[in-house]
Amino acid sequence: MTAPGQRPGMYRKRPGSVGDRDVVTGSARSWKIPPRLEKLVDEQAATTAAERDGHTVIREEELHRLLAAVGPPRPGARRKDALLTVVGMPGAGKTTLAEAVAERFAADGGRVLWADSSPSETDLAFSCLHQLLRPVRKDMDALPARQREALHAAFGLTERSGVPDLMLIGIAVLTLLSDHAAEQPLLLIVDDAQWADIASLDALFFAARRLADEPVTLLVTTRDSALGGLAAREPAVVLEPLGRGAAERLLDLQPRVPTGLTRERVLDQAEGNPLALVELARAAASSDDAVRGPDGPLPVTDRLERLYAGRLAALPGETRRAVVRLAAVDAEDPSRAVLSWLPDIADPVWAPAEEAGLVRRGAGRLRHGHPLSRLAVYHAAGAQERRAAHLELAELFRGQDPDRHAWHLAAATVGASARVSAALEDSADRARHRSGYAAAAHMLERAADLHPDRGESTRLLGAATRTAVLTGRLDSVERLAARTRAGTDDPTAAACAALQVGRLMALTTSHSAAFGQLMRPAAALADRAPGAALEALAAAAVVRFYSGDVTQLHEIERLLARTTKHPAHVFGERERLLAGWVESVAHPEAADPRLALRLPALAGAAREEPETLTLLAVAAWLLDETEPAARAFDDAFASWTSQGPLPDGLGGVAALAYLEQGRWARAQSACTELAAVASRAGLDHAAACAAATEALLRALRGDVAGARSRARYALSLVDPQESRSVSALAHRALGTAATAEGDHETAYRHYRVLFDGQGNPAHYHLSYPALPELAAAAARGERREDAARIVDGVEGTLTNAGALAPRRTALVRLSRALLAPADEAERHFTAALENPVLGRRPFERAQALLAYGEWLRRRRRIADARPPLVEAEAVFRRLAAQPWAARAQAELRAAGARSRTAAPDAFAALTPQQQQIVRLAALGLSNREVAEKLYLSPRTVSSHLYRAFPKLGITSRAQLRDVVEDAAPGAGTRT
Repeated sequence: MTAPGQRPGMYRKRPGSVGDRDVVTGSARSWKIPPRLEKLVDEQAATTAAERDGHTVIREEELHRLLAAVGPPRPGARRKDALLTVVGMPGAGKTTLAEAVAERFAADGGRVLWADSSPSETDLAFSCLHQLLRPVRKDMDALPARQREALHAAFGLTERSGVPDLMLIGIAVLTLLSDHAAEQPLLLIVDDAQWADIASLDALFFAARRLADEPVTLLVTTRDSALGGLAAREPAVVLEPLGRGAAERLLDLQPRVPTGLTRERVLDQAEGNPLALVELARAAASSDDAVRGPDGPLPVTDRLERLYAGRLAALPGETRRAVVRLAAVDAEDPSRAVLSWLPDIADPVWAPAEEAGLVRRGAGRLRHGHPLSRLAVYHAAGAQERRAAHLELAELFRGQDPDRHAWHLAAATVGASARVSAALEDSADRARHRSGYAAAAHMLERAADLHPDRGESTRLLGAATRTAVLTGRLDSVERLAARTRAGTDDPTAAACAALQVGRLMALTTSHSAAFGQLMRPAAALADRAPGAALEALAAAAVVRFYSGDVTQLHEIERLLARTTKHPAHVFGERERLLAGWVESVAHPEAADPRLALRLPALAGAAREEPETLTLLAVAAWLLDETEPAARAFDDAFASWTSQGPLPDGLGGVAALAYLEQGRWARAQSACTELAAVASRAGLDHAAACAAATEALLRALRGDVAGARSRARYALSLVDPQESRSVSALAHRALGTAATAEGDHETAYRHYRVLFDGQGNPAHYHLSYPALPELAAAAARGERREDAARIVDGVEGTLTNAGALAPRRTALVRLSRALLAPADEAERHFTAALENPVLGRRPFERAQALLAYGEWLRRRRRIADARPPLVEAEAVFRRLAAQPWAARAQAELRAAGARSRTAAPDAFAALTPQQQQIVRLAALGLSNREVAEKLYLSPRTVSSHLYRAFPKLGITSRAQLRDVVEDAAPGAGTRT
């Protein structure tokens, strides 16, 4: 809305500005409506408040670069960046970024002059300069006479005729800006400079080149880096398409956040363009068809479709056909095949479309003018035109690319077709093998829509639902399951669909609802499809682990007994494994001891099956077989990258297995990977598990503040009574953080949450490892009697602990040693340290050695104390467990021994993402290949390696292999 008395495009005083300074910045630009009807895309009208706020996050790096360049200069410092350019395609965020720079500059005491360029004024000489300098027009009168007259003539403020003196005009601008900057720093912004008149740009560039020593900066935003008069040597910020993470964050800021399949399609089709992300999210939110069917581009808003429909209709017929063909092309189509089908890039047929802003030609490439132009043109074209283009493309890819062939064939198909459905199913199978689970689910759903047989359609929808589980998108799974149930009379198919919803619900915080969602199909399937019933019980066992609810255990055991009563021939190897797995997860003390003996052979046979390996790894960890568990997780994750499928079936406990094995950097990476998947899918419980485990890792390394922050975040996501697993991990982390600070009373309060008064664990598996830590805090805080009752209660469970008895016995013995009178402690220490299970858990054994060494030194048995203290200190240093290493070093000094002091392992000190990048680069992958695997930009990979090299003490890429090998298990520091 234009303010009273103003014309569109005039400046306005910024609310809250200092004195009478006229400042035009982001916070005061909503009223400006410049004449932009001719623009290719009306960026300002389409950019929502959410996008504006989001740009301060998604363009953070570029914002900081610009702020550093335009910031107030230091006295005497030469300003090298008097002219800055921001280059980007429509919708990249140039204007929003410039607004953020302007607002910060003004807040720091500077003054901002802003000009909006417009196509309607491109041919009006000095129109841009007039708009820019209008707020300071009164200062023109102070210019020298000849300069003042030249500037007045340029602006039409005098009746003097004749050709303006361009040199004098440039000097007048230079003088005016220099004089004004003597009072306060000055920032000039010319937005959309590709439409600015050449005379204004010449004058501004003339001045900018002579203002290097002045507190004046000219910031130009443009679509074209080859802007007339802009020297190639000038610095520029190029707004590249957003990476996946930044695009995700921008979508999360929208009023109606797209989810599931729609979200994936928005991300794919926006091509990283912020405006396209916002527009497509808005259009998808208002379209019931946005989530249905994989064919073609998403819809765009009606406003944009009308805009492009007019441009498309105005094109010559041949050009229109070519543009529609180009719009039908999938972004992944091979360029050679496409170019062989389209008119040659140099063909004059493209010229009208290029003039209309629908296509771009350059550097041997033919591209859409904007991601939105492709989508809008596609929908503005008639359905018959689209189908004809897809049919031709399908024929083009026949025999060359079966996936593209099937995709375009499906887009061209009206009605049912078993042949096209089969082709899509084959494509889905190939996508699954590439870990493309979202695409596979998409194809299977479309295959179901096209199949003429109802039973086959139900089967395909069921396969799509199972595949969608691995994307982590609960809404997609629920939608597909609902379609399955609505389209079938088969109770088995309906129950299996409900099972898939429950599998994913297990990773949410609604454990009671998830358990019911799983047990209902388990009961329905127990008699008619025992294999599927076991799948449901396996997922229910996951919920039982997370919740720690004993009533859930009883329901699982009852239904498991019913399901396994079938004759032996009904069960194959998979069913037998699942039955044993359910028992191991839900009630590990009662698990068949023969399963633990079979785990290595089973893992060897399943080396190419990551899902089975994960199941075996989880069972091994729950049965206290840490090393086989870690090996199986390693093999599973070799196939599943950090951006791969959801770690289903308790795969998130991999971090705990790595932690116990002493591979803390790998444990941190596993936490990061789980947190990333949980964040993308919106699964709060998975996020809480990752945060609680990371909190424990941070506490063990002495990052007390970080540990508390992550633990509290984890607790904020769950109900402690619904999720005893997260509660146990988080309170153990908080207790460990307090121990690291020497606050044993607080530590005891947190550890005490893990047990009731009779020694019963709050969580049947995760409480026990904290028992010695509880005893140690009690011994230092005068809580021995209370802690002894808990240890007594745990000791009473040993006779029924089954395969868990050895480790639990070691924990009880160590706890007894910490609480016992002086004459009894040593035999408990000795018994604990002689137990081989501690030897497989470096930190637990080092804790026991440290406690024993401390006890010996206090008994003045100095010579006996030194060996356990030396061994403990070496382990703590290797693990970078700084608080415990410091304690061991202090004890060694008190014992008259000199400890080795060394910096923590450099590789372990890298961030998890840096470690991933270094590992892949060490394998010989290029930056682009690493970026593709980790869904990063090549620039981000390069930046991480640049920062990692000095930390690792290396200077070349060839040295990375040695760094990674040295950091591998058994080679010093384990990762």
